[in-house]
Amino acid sequence: MAQQVRAWQRMLSGRRLDLLDPTPVDIEIEDIAHGLAFVARWNGQTRGDFAYTVAEHSLLVETLYGRINPRAPAKWRLAALLHDAPEYVIGDMISPVKAAVGPNYGALDDRLSVAIHRRFGLPATLPVSVKRQIKRADRVSAWMEATQIAGFSEAEASRFFGRPSPALFEDLSIMLRPPVEVRRDFTARVESLLGNFG
Repeated sequence: MAQQVRAWQRMLSGRRLDLLDPTPVDIEIEDIAHGLAFVARWNGQTRGDFAYTVAEHSLLVETLYGRINPRAPAKWRLAALLHDAPEYVIGDMISPVKAAVGPNYGALDDRLSVAIHRRFGLPATLPVSVKRQIKRADRVSAWMEATQIAGFSEAEASRFFGRPSPALFEDLSIMLRPPVEVRRDFTARVESLLGNFG
């Protein structure tokens, strides 16, 4: 008899998250914050004494999104903050690896995103204009990360991510901090945004 494949993960909150059929009731912000604070972007290939984590990246993307759309309501800022939330379970794969894995990675990411969005009162599918603005903020963040900590020249980063307007990232810099600090700040920012839903 074939052994059944386990497709769920036990989270630190005690929740059992089914990766093939995730539900909002199995999503906890503490699990997301903890996972993202320990997942390194750029496969860990960054300068500094700490990994640059997905949680830190997400905080930066939310800040940049706010600069792109200063009148955005809290729910869309929360969507920006949670744009990579599925990576608390599936990790952060660099684009070349995603391409090699194929469409199954995207399907898994989409299922988790829907459950996360529903858990926090966001629509399962974001409006196209909001998604586009979040993607723009994500690309600005990637350019900043590439040039400040991942060893890319500005010209090379601009080829891959587009050259952002300097006004968008003026006075912002990439921060490398211990995971526990990032986890705390990520959780606090989610709670602040949830408190401003109206």
